Amino acid sequence: MIQNNQAAVYRQALNKTFVNAFNGIQYFLKTERNGKIQLFVGFFVILTGFYFRLSPTEWVFILLCIGAVLAMEMLNSALEHLCNMVHQDYHPGIKIIKDVSAGAVLFTSAISVLIGLVIFLPKIFLLL
Repeated sequence: MIQNNQAAVYRQALNKTFVNAFNGIQYFLKTERNGKIQLFVGFFVILTGFYFRLSPTEWVFILLCIGAVLAMEMLNSALEHLCNMVHQDYHPGIKIIKDVSAGAVLFTSAISVLIGLVIFLPKIFLLL
């Protein structure tokens, strides 16, 4: 009986974890302009991938890039919110944190663009 109760408590906690995570994703997509842009770009890339009939390996790289950029954007957003809660006024240390997290998004996006070019440019050149 105790094990059943423990399993029920564990399932309930796990369900709450997923609900909280989905709430975070929903909040991010509703409130963050850059998140909306990144999501739009991701969908466009996916549609382009269907058009060019990417191989399974190419899909893996494309989906990893989209996921990495969106995840970095979400972490950047969370860090910015945390920094704003900790220190509402300008602070040089907070500026560094925000700049570095924005730089992580830019770096991930740039690498993703390069990977996209490696995958899509040969296919585009075949059309020309």
